[in-house]
Amino acid sequence: MKRLWAPWRMGYVGAARAPVGCVFCAAHSGSDDRSSLVLCRRDLAFLILNAYPYTPGHLMAVVNRHVGTLTDATADEIGAAMELVKLAVAVLTVEYRAEGFNIGLNQGRVAGAGITDHLHVHVVPRWNGDTNFMPVLDDVRVLPEALETTYDRLRGRVVG
Repeated sequence: MKRLWAPWRMGYVGAARAPVGCVFCAAHSGSDDRSSLVLCRRDLAFLILNAYPYTPGHLMAVVNRHVGTLTDATADEIGAAMELVKLAVAVLTVEYRAEGFNIGLNQGRVAGAGITDHLHVHVVPRWNGDTNFMPVLDDVRVLPEALETTYDRLRGRVVG
C-alpha cells in the first residue's frame, strides 16, 4: 500500500478542542477573523473559508442569524448571502483563475449538510480536470495550498 503524507494535518489532528456549539455562530461572534477564517462581514451575512475545502478557495456565505432553513431566513438575509456569493465568484475568478463554480446549499442531513442548523451557501471554484483520480480513492482530496495562504490571498480582495 502506498501512503500519502500530509504532515501539516497533525496540527488539526493533535489539537485539543473544546466544544464550541455552532461553528458559524462562534465565527460570527469572534473578534479574530484570521483564526476563524472570516474573510469579510456584512450587516446580515459573512464570508468564510471552508475549514475542510474540496478545492483551494472553497468559501461559504453564511447568514449571521442562527437559522437552519431557507424558510426561516428573511429575504434580506438570503439576499445578503447571495451578494457575498457574487463577491466570492468575482474574487476567485481573478485570484485563482477559476474556470467554473459549484454553488449551492445542502439543507438537512439527508441532503448532505455537515452543519444542519445554520444556513450557509458553498462556493467551490473549479478548473478543467481538477478532480483527477484522487476523490475516487476513499474520498481523498489533494489541496495544493494551506488554508492560511488561501486566507491571505483572498482577504485583501474582499475587504479592500
